[in-house]
Amino acid sequence: MNTFTTSNFNGFLLGIDGGGSGTRVILADANGVELARASGGPSGLGLGVERAWRAIGDACERAFQAAALPFDWRACALGCGLAGVNNAEWLAAFLDMAPPVQAMSVESDAYTTVIGAHAGEPGVVVALGTGSIAASLDADGVCRIAGGYGFPSGDEASGAWLGLRAVVHLQRVLDVRAPADDWSRALLALTGATDRDSLVVWLCASNQTAYATLAPSVFEYSGHPAAAALLEQAGREIELLVAALDPAGVLPVALCGGLAAPYESFVPASVRERLREPCADSAAGALELARRASASPGAVTRTGDRAAIK
Repeated sequence: MNTFTTSNFNGFLLGIDGGGSGTRVILADANGVELARASGGPSGLGLGVERAWRAIGDACERAFQAAALPFDWRACALGCGLAGVNNAEWLAAFLDMAPPVQAMSVESDAYTTVIGAHAGEPGVVVALGTGSIAASLDADGVCRIAGGYGFPSGDEASGAWLGLRAVVHLQRVLDVRAPADDWSRALLALTGATDRDSLVVWLCASNQTAYATLAPSVFEYSGHPAAAALLEQAGREIELLVAALDPAGVLPVALCGGLAAPYESFVPASVRERLREPCADSAAGALELARRASASPGAVTRTGDRAAIK
């Protein structure tokens, strides 16, 4: 990873990865030497800016406690990779509520993911969890984004995307449009449904997190024709995301997130032959942002991921 001078900075660096499911923090000294890690509640901006800062503050305080150090925002330079920063209103509110830190850089979690995965070098990542998004970094440090438009219209190949399509099989079975099988019985157990009406109740109450709980069953029953077709389609979606960001097909690719490992054998060969293990996670990418920010005390920046696939 690139090194940025911190010779005039004597405080602490905080790398913050914040999403809809949780917050992860890395605390380091002024030279980037890791001192502690901590986690906390969700801090994606879509859940509310006050809630985001509360979760970030709690996680940062726990990191300082783990390092047996006193916590003071005024001694810190922050690098934040957060879900939701592309909403200008949310971002402005987040910056307005910032504590009195020495410096801060705020980017999307996609940007910090690609920074961490490829150690600041050019590459592509596809983040696959409850949601999904792809990002690339070029030789000039410019980040581009593809996908990530959100559930239910976007987030291709995500856990929620898989679950939304998996439950269609159960619906067909309950209508006797398809025969019952082990996969449909597993889906019944996962939804807690016993018949058509109870499944409708589950569907009406479900969000992307609920649908994502069905995703592991697609991999478990990958020998089922419908599940196999769904995983093949997901693999093609991943290939399309990568191709949008790297049409020449020359950059290394890292799959990140909870579904990264399960998907490896289902992505097309054109992507699979370029797969690399991520060097580090999004929190480490955010720590690099903090290192850069510390070189300009008093600055608040957001520049990395303005380029996007249209």
